[in-house]
Amino acid sequence: MAVNNYEAMMVFSMKNGDETVASLKERFQALIEQSATLEGVNEWGRRLLRYPIQKETEGYYVLYLFAADPAFPAEFNRVAGITDGVLRSLVTSR
Repeated sequence: MAVNNYEAMMVFSMKNGDETVASLKERFQALIEQSATLEGVNEWGRRLLRYPIQKETEGYYVLYLFAADPAFPAEFNRVAGITDGVLRSLVTSR
């Protein structure tokens, strides 16, 4: 099966504290490592949002770089969509 390169931008909620953000970062990194090849993690850190999302004005940004088969990004998006503490996520090919 073909392997493609992807990047996933995640914005985590800051309302539950730094420990929650750290556990979310580890959870999504582990998810990628189980089903894909993690090539890098760029933490952009705490930043102001351009507009409020769910009444929050600040988020924690993390960019994951990975290689996976084409079916994995859909599963990644599904998990991100149902996880509390994820404000936004976007997976794109690179």
